[in-house]
Amino acid sequence: MAYKHDYDKALTRLRIILQRLNDGESLGVKELAEEFNVSTRTIQRDFNEKLVSSYPIYQENKKWKMQDGFKIEKIRDIDDKIILDILEKITDGIGGTFASKSKKLLSKIKNEDHNPIYAKLNIEDISDKISDVNIIEIAIKEKKEIQCNYTLENKDTYSTTLKPLKIVNYEGFWYLVALNNDEIKKYYLKDLTNIKMTKETFEVENKIDELLDNSISIWFNQYTEPFEVKLYANKWTSKYFKRRPLPMQSIVSLHEDGGMEFIIKITHEMEILPIVKYWIPHLHILEPKWIQDMLEEDIKEFSDF
Repeated sequence: MAYKHDYDKALTRLRIILQRLNDGESLGVKELAEEFNVSTRTIQRDFNEKLVSSYPIYQENKKWKMQDGFKIEKIRDIDDKIILDILEKITDGIGGTFASKSKKLLSKIKNEDHNPIYAKLNIEDISDKISDVNIIEIAIKEKKEIQCNYTLENKDTYSTTLKPLKIVNYEGFWYLVALNNDEIKKYYLKDLTNIKMTKETFEVENKIDELLDNSISIWFNQYTEPFEVKLYANKWTSKYFKRRPLPMQSIVSLHEDGGMEFIIKITHEMEILPIVKYWIPHLHILEPKWIQDMLEEDIKEFSDF
C-alpha cells in the first residue's frame, strides 16, 4: 500500500513525478493519486497538460514512462527547467545575434528543442553592439574609464570620458549609466560609438544598485530626495498593480468597488506621468497637485494639437 503524503503544492508533485520517471520508474495514475491524496483526474491532468508537452513521456499498459535513452542529466529540478524556459523566451524577445548566442548557451544546459512557454517581450536588439557591450562590461568590472563619442538627438556628436557603472534596460531600451564629472548620467547605448577602455581607474560609492532598484524608469534623479505620489487605480487596473507592483509601491486602501489607492516614491515626475497617461482614464493622480496639473496641461496640449 502506498504511503500518503501531504504535498500541498502542485509544483512539488510534478517535481517528484518527473524525478521518478527520470530514474526509470513506471508510474500509474491511480497509485499516484493515492500517494499524493488527490483525484485521478488531477494526476491525469498533470501528465496531459504539464509533462507530456515538455518531455518524451508516454503511456503503456496504463503506466507512464520516460522514453528510453532520454535523461535529464543536468537539470534535476522542474523549477530550474521552468526558469530556463522563461529565460529562453526573454532572449528571443531581444532578437538578433544576442538571441542566437544565448540560445546556444542555454542548449548546453537543456536537452530539448520544444519550449512550452511563450513570452512577448519588446526588447531592443543590440546584437550589432555586442563588441561595444563587451568593452563596457570589462570596464565596469575593472573600474576603468572609457573614451567614446556620443550623438545627441539633434545629431551633434561630441567626445567624452565616462566612468561606466551599469548597463541597464528600461521599457525595452538599453542605456549606459555612468559618471561624468562625478555626476550620474544616462546614455542611450546605441548612440555611443568609438568606445575605448583607458588605463585610468576610478572609485565609486556602491549606491548605484539601490538607486536602480528604487527607480521606475530611466528618468530617475540621484540628487532629488524621493517624494510620494498618491494614485487611485479603478477596478479595471488595480489588479495589474497588485500583480506587478511598481518599485517603492505601497497600498493605502482597497475600495469596495474593486479600486485601490496606493503610494509610490519617485525622484522625477517623468517616472510616473507616462504610466498614468498609458492607463487613462483608469488611473488618477491624487497627490501632489502639481503633478496632476502637469498631466492636465499635457492632455490639453495634445487636445489642442
